[in-house]
Amino acid sequence: MIKKLVSFFSPLPQNKELVDDTKRLKKLQWSFFLSATLGYGLYYVCRLSMSVVKKPLVDGGILSESELGLVGSALFFAYAAGKLISGFLADRVNIKRFMAVGLLLSSLINITLGFSHSFWVFLILWGLNGLAQSMGAPSSVVGLSRWFPDKERGSYYGFWSASHNIGEAITFIATAFVVSIAGWRWGFEAAGFAGLIGAVIIMLFMHDSPTSKGLKPVMPPKELNKSVGATQREVLKNPFIWVLALSSALMYISRYAVNSWGIFFLENEKSYTSVQASSIIAVSSVCGIIGTVLSGFISDKFFKGNRNAPALIFGIGNTLSLSMFVFVPQGYYIIDIISMVIFGLSIGVLICFLGGLMAVDIAPKRASGAALGVVGIASYIGAGVQDIISGYLIGDGKTMTDGIAAYDFSSIRYFWIGAAALSFMLCATLWKVKRKEEV
Repeated sequence: MIKKLVSFFSPLPQNKELVDDTKRLKKLQWSFFLSATLGYGLYYVCRLSMSVVKKPLVDGGILSESELGLVGSALFFAYAAGKLISGFLADRVNIKRFMAVGLLLSSLINITLGFSHSFWVFLILWGLNGLAQSMGAPSSVVGLSRWFPDKERGSYYGFWSASHNIGEAITFIATAFVVSIAGWRWGFEAAGFAGLIGAVIIMLFMHDSPTSKGLKPVMPPKELNKSVGATQREVLKNPFIWVLALSSALMYISRYAVNSWGIFFLENEKSYTSVQASSIIAVSSVCGIIGTVLSGFISDKFFKGNRNAPALIFGIGNTLSLSMFVFVPQGYYIIDIISMVIFGLSIGVLICFLGGLMAVDIAPKRASGAALGVVGIASYIGAGVQDIISGYLIGDGKTMTDGIAAYDFSSIRYFWIGAAALSFMLCATLWKVKRKEEV
């Protein structure tokens, strides 16, 4: 059984004679890129379904705010550990099969949760969902390194990173609509069925590497002479990657503060309906697509390939927009929208830069998965800590009057904003770090 499993995930045998066919390479590059982008977007639909159903779960007495925080953190902590492991594995496996299996497992977990009402079932399955989710991003990023040279990878990475926001937009619009008319159970079911479609797309249209299709590799010749293990050790010894990881972790606290609790905050602090709150948060997802897609262009066109300057600028934007979101009182709909526009643009750029591209830039190309794994484990430990602390602070600030809940969000405001501010301060220390050029 173990041998069959290893064989299934092993890279396909390399053809003896590799050809240089530019036209065919370009066609396969687009096939990989589009399937990886759409596939990872649907990963996010299966990850964020919990965010849309939090209020129905609390109102129905199924889970408390603190229990929701623990359930959410289970995914993040499992995802953090899984992303480190999956990152190191993705450098060595058939990424098409690896990514498809992860999405299939995540889909089945969502479908199963639609039939559950037990806290322990939610906690265990949502934690397992974190492990399944960890198989997506490393597969995509390793594929980008395998299929695209340095001079093109930044732009394609930026476009691929928009998959985060595509998934968020689908969740906060389509999944929220399903929940509003059919209930929370169907929110999980809809997300699961969308994931099944994504797994099929990955298996049909994604490809492992150019060599698996009989084409010459696009990696630098010098790196092909190094073992994967040697290049991965270089990543672990690079202090700048660890600074990036911590900066990303703090950014992820602010990111998932809005993704995980933004709808809940707007419903209870500003009296929006579920659909209205979901629509406002969806604005950040749509704008995030713009920020992510333009991130590579912005750094190449206006900063001569320097990612540090735009990362710092948008880090400040993230902090300011989050301050607007949590401090502006009820009744200022336009300002809430503006805050989510700025937040979405900022997070879109930061996910691309802090969340992976800056680490991949300075890491050996054969260890792209390892670099992403180091940043990933730190990022999602931050996200998990956020969910626990946020759930506790929100529950601690809850008071009941005649059966009606009221919340004091004072403490949580400073926690979210403080994390965002510390993130861009750490980013400022990386000002002179240069990316690793092809040789």
